[in-house]
Amino acid sequence: MAQLQQSIVRNRLLASLSLDDFALVQPYLEAVSLEVRHHLFKADQKIAHVTFPESGIASIVADTAEGRFEVGMVGSEGLVGVPIVLGVDRSPHTCLIQATGEAFRIGAGELQAAMDHSPTLRALLLRFVHTFIVQVSQTAYANAGYSIEERLARWLLMTHDRLERDDMPITHEFMGVMLGTRRPGVTLAVQMLEGVGAIRATRGHITLRDREKLEQLAGQSYGFAEKEYSNVFQFPIKRGG
Repeated sequence: MAQLQQSIVRNRLLASLSLDDFALVQPYLEAVSLEVRHHLFKADQKIAHVTFPESGIASIVADTAEGRFEVGMVGSEGLVGVPIVLGVDRSPHTCLIQATGEAFRIGAGELQAAMDHSPTLRALLLRFVHTFIVQVSQTAYANAGYSIEERLARWLLMTHDRLERDDMPITHEFMGVMLGTRRPGVTLAVQMLEGVGAIRATRGHITLRDREKLEQLAGQSYGFAEKEYSNVFQFPIKRGG
C-alpha cells in the first residue's frame, strides 16, 4: 500500500505538521468516510479514535432534558477527539456527522504515544484545543445573548466556512437540533433570512446568496472564534478566506 503523502492532505492540522511529526502519525492514519448522522463517539463511552476531517463537518452535541443542541463544530480546520489530546478517554458529549465527507483517523493510543514522543506535535494539537474552547465559549455566549435569527446566521456562516460551497444540504429539523430550538422557530428564522435576501431555502437545502448580509445579521456572535483561529495558526478556517 502506498504511503500517505502529506502534500495531498487537506486537513489543516495534518498539513501543518513538521515532516518529523507527520512521519510519527502517518503509519497509523486510516482513511474513512463520514456519513451524515454517524457517531464518531457517544457520550460517556470510551473514545477509540481521533479523527481529522478532510471534508464534511462533525458536530459536538450535548443531550439535556430540554433536548439535544450543538456546542461545537469541526471541519477540515481541526480534529475530533479533543479529550484524547488532553489525556482523557471519554466525554459527556456526543459527536455526530453533520455533513458528509472524508477523514483520516488514528487510534487514541497511537496519537497519545506520538504526542509523548514529540513536544512539537503536542503543542500544535493543544493550540487547536485552545481555539476549539474559544469556539465553544462563543457558542454559549451566542445562545445566551442572541436571537434565533442571529444564531442561525452564525451557524450558517460556520457551516459555509467548512463546506466551502454556497449550496448546503441542511433540513429544518437538523437545524433545530443543532440550535437547540423547535422546528417552527427555525422555520420562521429561515423565512426571515430568506426575506432579506441572505439565503434561499428549498427542501433539504440552504443556498447562501449574500454572505456579507448574513454576517451583518449574525453581528458579534460570529467572527471572534474565527479570528482567534487565524491568529493562532496564521491561516483562516475557510480556505482562501
